[in-house]
Amino acid sequence: MRFLFLLIVRLVILYAVFRVIRNVLESLFGGGRKPQVSNPKRPVPTVSSGGELKKDPVCGTYVSADVAVTKRINGQTVHFCSPACRDKYRAAS
Repeated sequence: MRFLFLLIVRLVILYAVFRVIRNVLESLFGGGRKPQVSNPKRPVPTVSSGGELKKDPVCGTYVSADVAVTKRINGQTVHFCSPACRDKYRAAS
């Protein structure tokens, strides 16, 4: 019984040492992981209650017509969720 207890204690200590060494190496060398690039989230427009929703032709997001970024194209008003989507649409046209 004593042998089993000592074996378990040694395994726990070995695991703890392994984790410490691994954390130190990852902090020094980055652990071989690619750095995560943070994607700036586009601002979420505030939706007024009862407003009509329009679909953004670029990303497919539904946005309130009251707060949408709009552009007149061939006599029609096109609604976008953000200036970034409007600019993508302009670039593709």
